[in-house]
Amino acid sequence: MSIFRNVVFVAALAGFFAGVLMAAMQAYATVPLILKAETFESAGGGHDHGAAGHSHGAAAPADHSHDAAAAEEEEGWAPADGFERFFYTSMANIVTAIGFGLVLVTASEFFGGIAGWRQGLLWGLAGFAIFTLAPGLGLPPELPAMPAADLAARQVWWVGTVVATAAGLALVAFRSSLPLALVGVALIVVPHLIGAPQPDSHDSPIPADLHHSFVVAVTVTNLIFWVVLGALAGFFRQRLSGEAVARESLA
Repeated sequence: MSIFRNVVFVAALAGFFAGVLMAAMQAYATVPLILKAETFESAGGGHDHGAAGHSHGAAAPADHSHDAAAAEEEEGWAPADGFERFFYTSMANIVTAIGFGLVLVTASEFFGGIAGWRQGLLWGLAGFAIFTLAPGLGLPPELPAMPAADLAARQVWWVGTVVATAAGLALVAFRSSLPLALVGVALIVVPHLIGAPQPDSHDSPIPADLHHSFVVAVTVTNLIFWVVLGALAGFFRQRLSGEAVARESLA
């Protein structure tokens, strides 16, 4: 029970601070790009409706207003831009970061735990490679209005890539046997040989340079997030372990 409590406590502390940092980085680096892309999405949506209306002749104005109202009803509630949007984004980031922290700390305990913040940096880099870098090679981050393949197919490929990459890195890093290391490399490569699901067309109103800037911003912010999460997890775990040893020596 003590180990479980420490794992949860370390993950909660590390996830909270890393989540707050992620929210701040997103507000500066990625949210402005998303808001800019939404202007292209609105413009593109209006053009599509207009084209459809033109093909239906005199019925076009009524169809357009009906479609716009239906789309607004389907979207439902969304936080307002500004502080409200930042607040809800921050809460989501913190909850997600704590979840990733639990995964990171739990996995590390099977291999002896994270011994300090320096070792935590390596675990953080591994988390970045597993959850961001490897899936992003096949499914790069997308902006609004960009085409995408079937959601279920993308989720299956993403989960498979994450699991295969994690298993492959574990075999390479923690098994001295050359055959097992080769199996690990194969596991890392196989999802990319299979290939991620792709949309029927890559035509998009989003400029290529805007999408490139978004991919870079997402990749860099996630790298910083994972490194900080790993370092904080190692730091807090070391402090808790040291306090536990001190209590045992006094008992």
